[in-house]
Amino acid sequence: MLDCFWQAAVGRAWDLGDEPDQAGGYLVAEYGYTVIYEPLSEGGYQVIVPALPGIVTYGRTLEEAREMARDAILCHLRGLLKDGEEIPEDPFAREQPLTEELKVTV
Repeated sequence: MLDCFWQAAVGRAWDLGDEPDQAGGYLVAEYGYTVIYEPLSEGGYQVIVPALPGIVTYGRTLEEAREMARDAILCHLRGLLKDGEEIPEDPFAREQPLTEELKVTV
């Protein structure tokens, strides 16, 4: 298992990092992301994270999909840190987006 602890809330993480801080502990940061679970007609759930383009994963159950999302988010954020890039904030973390079904005729 990766050296991280995940809070029960979806998309909330404490990454223990790889480098100790000056006090001898490990640097800790918490990030929250909106995760969308789309039920698939053939079963299972497709998962996307709008704030982190490129994250698409799948789980046979909602629980498995949630775990896959956590792993994908963690790996993505660690990759950004390793490459010296900033970790993006989720624009939906403070307010939920307005959603609706919009029908079009073709």
